[in-house]
Amino acid sequence: MPVNSFENYPMAWKPQKSSLEKPYYLSIAAGLENDILTGKLPENTKLPPQRELADYLDLNLSTITRAYKLCELKGLVYAVTGRGTFVSPGISAQDTFLEKSDCIIEMGMIKPFYENNPAIRKAAQHVLDSPESVRLFEYSDPFGTKRQIAAALKWLRRLGIDTAQENVLLSAGAQNALAVVLISLFKPGDKIAVDRFTYTNFKCLANFLHIQLIAVPMDEQGMSPDALSQICANAEIKGIYLMPTSSNPTGIFMPPARRIELAEIIRKQDLLLIEDDIYSFLAVYGHAPAGTRPFFSLLPERTIHICSFSKSLCPGLRVAFLVFPGQYRERLVTGMLNINLKTVSMNSEIITQLIESGEAERIIGEKIRLTRKRNQIFYSVFPSYKPNEAEHFFHWLPLPGRLTSEELELAALQKGIHILGSHRFAMQSEEKSSYVRVSVTSPDTEGDLRKGLLILNEIFEQNRYDFFV
Repeated sequence: MPVNSFENYPMAWKPQKSSLEKPYYLSIAAGLENDILTGKLPENTKLPPQRELADYLDLNLSTITRAYKLCELKGLVYAVTGRGTFVSPGISAQDTFLEKSDCIIEMGMIKPFYENNPAIRKAAQHVLDSPESVRLFEYSDPFGTKRQIAAALKWLRRLGIDTAQENVLLSAGAQNALAVVLISLFKPGDKIAVDRFTYTNFKCLANFLHIQLIAVPMDEQGMSPDALSQICANAEIKGIYLMPTSSNPTGIFMPPARRIELAEIIRKQDLLLIEDDIYSFLAVYGHAPAGTRPFFSLLPERTIHICSFSKSLCPGLRVAFLVFPGQYRERLVTGMLNINLKTVSMNSEIITQLIESGEAERIIGEKIRLTRKRNQIFYSVFPSYKPNEAEHFFHWLPLPGRLTSEELELAALQKGIHILGSHRFAMQSEEKSSYVRVSVTSPDTEGDLRKGLLILNEIFEQNRYDFFV
C-alpha cells in the first residue's frame, strides 16, 4: 500500500488515523456516522473519493468501499454516479437508521412486544382518574410510597424473593439501578467478574466509572465455578455481575445446581453479587428448569437484585425494583439522591396498579404466548438449534465456517436485516468473533420474522464452507 505524503492535503472529511481500530471499515463507518449525526458534516457535503481516502489512510480501497456502503445502507450518505458520495439531507442526531428505513427487519434491538401497550394505557388512565392522582405531580417520596413498596414486595415474592420493605428501593429502570449500585458500592479501580460475553451497557457504565471488568470463562450452563475460583485466587475481585435468567447476549438459563455452586464461591470469596434478573418472569411464568431460584434467595446477605419491567411489562415506564441487604441501604440511598436517579412517581403508580389489579400477570402470560409462537418459527428455520425448553426473546447462534460476526452484520444489513454480532458483547478481542444474537420478538410481524430468519439461514448456508469476502 502507498505511504501518503499529503497530510495537509485539503479533504472534506479526514478520519483521525490514530483512532482507527480493526476491523477498519467498521471504525471508519462509525466515525463517519458520528460526524454526520453531530453536524460536523453538513448535509450534501461531498465526501472524499474512495481511492483518495484509501491513499490518505494507507488502506485498501475495498476497506473504504465497505465503510461507505455501510453508511449508505444506513441512509447517512448517497452516491451519484459520476459525481461521488454525499451526506444525506435531513439527518440529525435524533434520527435513527432503523426509524427511517422501513425496509430493514429489526432483529438486533430486543423489543418486548408492544401489543399490550393499550393495557398499559388503560392502567395509566385508571391512575389519572383517581382523586389522589393530583398528588403525583408534587414532590413525592423519592424511593416509593408505602403502597408502591407493598406492591413491590408482592411482586418480588412471586419471583422467589422475600425481604423487608426497608430493603427495597424503586429506581428509574435497570440501567439507572446499575449506575446507582456501581457509584454507591464500588470505586474506581475495583474489579468485577463478568461472563466472557456480557451486557454491553454494563461494560460501558463500568468503563465510564473506571471499574475494571474481569472476563470469566463460561460453558453452556453459564459462568464456570472453577474459573471463577482461579481468578479470585489470582486477583483481588470485589464483585460479580450475573444475568442468571436468559443471560444477555447468550440466552443461558443458569440451572439450579450451577447457581448453588457459584453461590458457595461468592460467599467464600466475600464477593458482592449484582444480580441483573430482567428476564426473571420467563423463569417464573414460562418453562424454566425446575427448582430455579434467584441468587438473592441463596445469598441474601451478599446479593444486590435488580428487577426491571422494561421487558416484562413496558419499556417506556422505566421502573425497576432494587433489592439489597440492609447494611447497604444508607449508601444506596445517598447514591440515588446524589445522582438523582429516582423513578417518576407516576410511572411507579402505574406499575403498582398493574400488579394490584392482576393485569401484570395477564400481560406477561400473553407475552410468553407470543414468544412461544415466535420461537416455533425460529426452530422451524433452525431446527438443529434448541438449547432448552425455556422461552427466549433472543437466540445466540454460532456462525458457520470462517465468517466473523462483523462480516455477518454487514452481509445481513445488505440483505435487509439488522442483527448484532458477538464482537459487541465480548470482554476481550477474539481472533474470530463467531456468534450472533438474533431477537425473535422485535420484527413487527411473524411474517417479517420468518423472512428475516430465512435470509439469515441463506447467509449461513452460503458461508458454511466458504468464508465471506
